[in-house]
Amino acid sequence: MTKSNKRFRVYITLLVLIFTLIVFPWPSLAQGEEEILPPEPVTVRGKILEITEDESIEPEPSYGDYEITYFQVMVQVLSGEHKGEIIPSQHVVDDRMLYKLEIEEGDEVLIYLETDESGEVINANIAEIYRQKYLLYLTLIFLLSLTIFGGIKGLKTIVTLAITGLAIIKILLPGLVAGYNPILLTVGICAGITAITLIIVSGLNKKTLAAIIGITGGVLAAGIIAMLFGSLSKLTGLGQQEAQMLLFIPQETGFNFKGLLFAGIIIGALGAVMDVGMSISSSLSEIQTIKPDIGPKELMGAGMNVGRDIMGTMANTLILAYVGASLPLLLLFYANEIPVYEFINWEVISGEIVRALAGSIGLILTIPLTALSVAVLGKNPK
Repeated sequence: MTKSNKRFRVYITLLVLIFTLIVFPWPSLAQGEEEILPPEPVTVRGKILEITEDESIEPEPSYGDYEITYFQVMVQVLSGEHKGEIIPSQHVVDDRMLYKLEIEEGDEVLIYLETDESGEVINANIAEIYRQKYLLYLTLIFLLSLTIFGGIKGLKTIVTLAITGLAIIKILLPGLVAGYNPILLTVGICAGITAITLIIVSGLNKKTLAAIIGITGGVLAAGIIAMLFGSLSKLTGLGQQEAQMLLFIPQETGFNFKGLLFAGIIIGALGAVMDVGMSISSSLSEIQTIKPDIGPKELMGAGMNVGRDIMGTMANTLILAYVGASLPLLLLFYANEIPVYEFINWEVISGEIVRALAGSIGLILTIPLTALSVAVLGKNPK
């Protein structure tokens, strides 16, 4: 059996094991959980056929230039038990609300249906625009781009993305809901995702092993720094509205909100850290191929030189990503002329600062860790 055939069998076996572990239901995470009943009201997809202003409802007193308008909407149900039925629904446009759902005839929407004991629809409300098909189109363009321009590497990338998504949906989220330690669970999943991704994309070799060591070390460093400075600054993990909403979810163990904050920092840093680690390892691999007699010290120095060029742009990538996510909040502070020394101490801002800087430090530490790993593992990492 040739060496390439052996590698191919290793890859196939690894993929089968990964798929089995992720897709197979985890009984330990589901213990003590009751069967989840369908939500009431039921959410279905529908298409707007006709919109008319409902003049039978007496308008409320006006509030300055703001108005409240009622519409009678005829909607055809496109999914669920009532598929094909045409039902009336009321839609309200309130100018006092910042987010007003604007609809037109022909739009596909999500509808909340309330039914009686016999299953007949007694009330229908338009909840949101149905955007799923457009997101699917965008996803297909992304996958086609990967395949066309990436070739085999692109196909491998699609596989790793699927594995990452399944790991989050099938292991991370159920584990957090079940009350598992969020930091340990996240570190374990991140280490697994890193190893699987790099092995599939670059093969099972010393170059990949060096990258895995450097990336895992960088992510761990980011998590430890975040925990240290998060504890010193007394971050609770409840600075964001979404985290506060978790308090209302019925759960026996309760969420570890500090742990969730630090787990989010680790996950957020993983992508950039993985990019840096693989770039350093791959660069040093090519250097060793061109100059086989290069010593460990020279190789380490070359890795640091390459890393310094990457460092600035990747650190900016992390910080700009977090700034982009918090841009409306920053604009709110700026527009209201809130002093920097005041809003920087708010937990929602302090948490983002810790998130960005801890991730950046983890990214920076990944460079020497990866370079050292390549130098130690041998002259030819391929």
